[in-house]
Amino acid sequence: MIRFAAGTLRTAAIVFVRVALGAAFLSAVADRFGIWGEVGDPNVAWGSWDRFEAYTATLVWYLPAMLVPVAAWTATLAEALLGAALLIGVKLREVALASGVLLTIFALSMAAAMGVKAPLDFSVFTAAAAAFYLATESRSG
Repeated sequence: MIRFAAGTLRTAAIVFVRVALGAAFLSAVADRFGIWGEVGDPNVAWGSWDRFEAYTATLVWYLPAMLVPVAAWTATLAEALLGAALLIGVKLREVALASGVLLTIFALSMAAAMGVKAPLDFSVFTAAAAAFYLATESRSG
């Protein structure tokens, strides 16, 4: 009975982490295109692509200005693809590992640009750790 419960809990936890990370990625992508509303609406971080690009410029202060749009689009494409793949469950180990790397880059960029409190307040390190743990617990395929 305990072995069954532990196995069930493990499976449920893996699904929960997959869905939570995937939904978080896709929600962030939706926000930058105004799908969640406009700036000033409750729980809207960016509300437009221009505001997201300005935020990206803050995080990638070390890049030339002409590369900021490339960084913004690269992050958006990566988050959209990883989010969808996490929800579908395809190549889970690889997708979880890539998610952990992306989130770690984001957390370190936030910390360098705005101080360590920013990624801690938004649980970016926690999300990265969850993604890496998911990579260790998941089967590829």
